Amino acid sequence: MTMRRTNVYADPDDLALIREAAQRRGIPEAEIIREGIHLAAMANRVWDEPLDWPMFNGSGEMVSSETVTRAVAEGADDR
Repeated sequence: MTMRRTNVYADPDDLALIREAAQRRGIPEAEIIREGIHLAAMANRVWDEPLDWPMFNGSGEMVSSETVTRAVAEGADDR
């Protein structure tokens, strides 16, 4: 992946936390900053198309956790 250099202003307290975390993890501070940028970029991404979520047919009524547990166990037994 090609990297591009940029400058940002950061709160000194945040930079101190980044420095401590980098030392604790044994990685460069820049790696933590890149991770943060990536997380912020993905959190604010807008998708061109809606996600294709699976649809389930049901009555719309609440079910108990025991019912869900039993259904999952039965599904696992069908493998």
